[in-house]
Amino acid sequence: MENNNPKKIPYGKQNWEDVRLDNYYYVDKSRFIAEIEASNEYFFFIRPRRFGKSLLMNMLRQYYDVRKADLFDRLFGDLWIGQHPTPTHNKYLVLYLNFSLISGGIEGYEKSLNNYCQMMVEDFFNQYADLLPAGAKEGLEKQTSAKEYLNYLNLMVWRAGQQVYLFIDEYDHFTNDILANPATETAYKAQTHGTGAFREFFNVIKGGSDSAIKRLFITGVSPVTMDDLTSGFNIGTNYTTQPEFNAMVGFTEHEVRQMIDYYRKYYTFNHTTDELIEVMKPWYDNYCFSVKCLNDPPMYNSDMVLYFVDNYIRNKGELPEKMLDANIRTDYNKLRMLIRKDHGFEHNASIIQHIVETGTITAELKDHFPSETITDPDNFVSLLYYFGMLSIAGKGGLRGVKFNIPNQVVREQMYGYLTRAYQENDLALDNRYRNTLMQDMALYGAWRPYFNYIADTLRRFSSQRDKQKGEAYVHGFTLAHTCLNDIYLPISELDAGPVRAATNPAATEAGGYADIYLQPRLAVYPDIAHSYVLELKYLPGRATDADVASAREKAIGQLNRYAKAVAIERTYKPTTLHRLILIWRGMELAVAEELETTTEK
Repeated sequence: MENNNPKKIPYGKQNWEDVRLDNYYYVDKSRFIAEIEASNEYFFFIRPRRFGKSLLMNMLRQYYDVRKADLFDRLFGDLWIGQHPTPTHNKYLVLYLNFSLISGGIEGYEKSLNNYCQMMVEDFFNQYADLLPAGAKEGLEKQTSAKEYLNYLNLMVWRAGQQVYLFIDEYDHFTNDILANPATETAYKAQTHGTGAFREFFNVIKGGSDSAIKRLFITGVSPVTMDDLTSGFNIGTNYTTQPEFNAMVGFTEHEVRQMIDYYRKYYTFNHTTDELIEVMKPWYDNYCFSVKCLNDPPMYNSDMVLYFVDNYIRNKGELPEKMLDANIRTDYNKLRMLIRKDHGFEHNASIIQHIVETGTITAELKDHFPSETITDPDNFVSLLYYFGMLSIAGKGGLRGVKFNIPNQVVREQMYGYLTRAYQENDLALDNRYRNTLMQDMALYGAWRPYFNYIADTLRRFSSQRDKQKGEAYVHGFTLAHTCLNDIYLPISELDAGPVRAATNPAATEAGGYADIYLQPRLAVYPDIAHSYVLELKYLPGRATDADVASAREKAIGQLNRYAKAVAIERTYKPTTLHRLILIWRGMELAVAEELETTTEK
């Protein structure tokens, strides 16, 4: 039931002053200010899009800006840092640059960079006119480039005996142009190498470290541009994978629970906190950004959590039908061009197909690499990690890192990319018809038409794309299309967890991994009557009938175990659970069989 003046949900908010002064809910991350101060003065930090980087940077700006000193108690008084302030709060002149606001594309980037820096430096001189030498602003008229504007600012601030804290958000924004269109490679290198405007701009920053530019905080979504600019960002330190900053943006589960419990006091909630966590966790959780934090609670995507809570409250305690924020989908679509850098798509060793099929991959995590080496396997996997498409899941060998797909939001994007890649290679499915067949599966248990349609599509086009044949191709294609729906929560390579022991139903034993479990989203679609667990197997086209029979027997044994798995039993009831065997022989679906169904008694 609604009560008096609950805090507003800061979904989409990036202005931290507004969040604090306009009664928005805030998850206190201010304790990290002290950690940042104890680090290198030139601080480089990468996180995926929509993970809270800009709000964090805005908080830092308010904390250090000399002009915000009068607001310190209102902005920070009740936060951790307000109770433990550092001596340098409100001691800097702040210059903020957001490179996502620089338009014009790569070809016109230098002119746009110059114009943007002129505007922002002029604003800086207006804000701090009384703290700079008399007549300082007039000297700006003689400057003509981003490099000159920043050089002049640095000189004037140094002469005034002041210090600058420089913030750069989305420093790598224009990198997407070069990655999307190889034809712009020459223009990109012209900006980031030699005497290029972008490189020269960062050379000024490096020089400013000896004078007025005291601290730098820079963020983006990849280390590609910085490596091209400075041979590995040798003017500072990349803290992206440092354990002390693992939870600096995003939410821990404890923070999510606190938020839910707060809003429960003011609004109608039809679910317990545990039930809401269970719904959100497979979609938004499971990010880890440091190998040393594998035993720490994983991180939730903060934007997605706020989207969910906002929709839940506005829907008066009903779960949102769409778990994926449309804004997130748009951002991921912008990254699609990077997936296309995986030139191995047409081979069984394709990185994307391997990740889709197995849910995991092992590679060496690179903290920087130039753009021309982006298709190197380790670099490409590292790029997927930086973009939030993969999360650290463990150690892999002596030097490697094991990565996995963190959650269903990312999995849906991965499968979507792969599906569009198939479509571009003349393997398109009618999405509307496919969704109709999926609804028939959910309502009536009519699963065979759906998988026959997938099989017919593969068979129809396989002769045209012989080089795509193979286990990864067949599994990837089946997984991608099976998992692109919002009726089920599709879980690939589900750890079935313990199963009820055959000799003692009260005891349990190891259950193994189910290829695909289509977990019904009953809380959103209570009319779902059927759920599915699938065992997929692939045999080469030359396999004999005996080989097929042997694979079938093995699949039966596996499915019998999965049906008793606690993780599945707990979530499929009261639907009818269908256990399906799908065995491919080459491009042919040799076996499409259902074992005895299981129904809630």
